[in-house]
Amino acid sequence: MARNSEKAMTTLARWRAAQMGLNREKERRPYLSSECDDLPKAEKWRRQIIGEISRKVAQIQNAGLGEFKLRDLNDEINKLLREKGHWEDRIKELGGPDYKRVGPKMLDHEGKEVPGNRGYKYFGAAKELPGVRELFEQEPPSQPQKTRADLMKDIDAEYYGYRDDDDGVLIPLEREQEKIAISRKIEEWKDCKEAILRGDVVEDIKNDEEGDIYAVEEASDSDTEIESGGVDKENQHFIAHVPVPSQQEIEEALVQRKKLELLEKYASVSLQEEETEVKQMLGM
Repeated sequence: MARNSEKAMTTLARWRAAQMGLNREKERRPYLSSECDDLPKAEKWRRQIIGEISRKVAQIQNAGLGEFKLRDLNDEINKLLREKGHWEDRIKELGGPDYKRVGPKMLDHEGKEVPGNRGYKYFGAAKELPGVRELFEQEPPSQPQKTRADLMKDIDAEYYGYRDDDDGVLIPLEREQEKIAISRKIEEWKDCKEAILRGDVVEDIKNDEEGDIYAVEEASDSDTEIESGGVDKENQHFIAHVPVPSQQEIEEALVQRKKLELLEKYASVSLQEEETEVKQMLGM
């Protein structure tokens, strides 16, 4: 018969001992980090959470799990990340190191955060799910609106057309068009002259064509004629349609006006009436 020491070394004995160890009640992680007051245990729970995050991040890389399984895994990873942050804050409160400042952040960097949705991240194949891919497609940045200073910066003399003739292209074109316009007018004038000679055009039109453009029609007898001050080879007289007083008439009007002002200032009303009656009697 085998001794007791030999029995203890058999495979069955080792398996039974392992099963008895598994049946022992495991210590569960507290639901709230504030319930833990022991620093070594708090660090232990933090390491446990990091292990769970690592396993789930490895699982979510498989795109064949299906949309619903990927979404559930991604939600669980984000929940564990928030819980890890709570334990790191508790460790700092218990006098431990500040893992948010000095700890590794590899797991956090593996996720991609949606613009405008701070805190929630997508990992692995979850970033390619329908409706998620569009969230990461950012619109092209709009061009900034130009200010008044930016608009005025490029405005110079060329903007207002002051340098249009500097390139030497416009002037030859203008000369060519000017020659065409002159030749067209000459042809029209020749045609008109031929029509006048043939008698197709009324004589009045002929007079208008050949007459002096500076001539003025004779005015009525009440109008006064004055000579032009400019150079006139044919002694052409211009008609003044408004009577123009002479220098002597102007002086007499000024003297008369001055007399009336003095009379109104120094003579009484009765004296003025008497003077008026005397003038009427004398016929003045």
